[in-house]
Amino acid sequence: MLQALTLLLVFQLVGEVIVRAFALPVPGPVIGMALLFVALMLRGGPSESLRDTAGSLLQHLSLLFVPAGTGVILYGSRLAEEWLPLTAALLGSTFLTIALTALLLRALGKRSRHPERPS
Repeated sequence: MLQALTLLLVFQLVGEVIVRAFALPVPGPVIGMALLFVALMLRGGPSESLRDTAGSLLQHLSLLFVPAGTGVILYGSRLAEEWLPLTAALLGSTFLTIALTALLLRALGKRSRHPERPS
């Protein structure tokens, strides 16, 4: 478990270094997760240790929402002042996500019903 946790943290660190080195507007852990995904694809999938560690982390995922809840309490007055743009952004992004998911599902559904024939 320690080796798998170290692997996850190393990829997060590499992502942070890349973000800071190139001043990218993306969180470092997102870059690290993408790099981990590529590494796992090249390797043929995660090891059993990494799979178990990720499962354990996912079981305790609710603990990661504690900092977000603290931020809501800490910045409650600012949220109250800017509730309209925040609500518009949340609703807009939610509807956009639903629409894009529906379009993707439709496209993949058509593709699976009509597989390309080899020439």
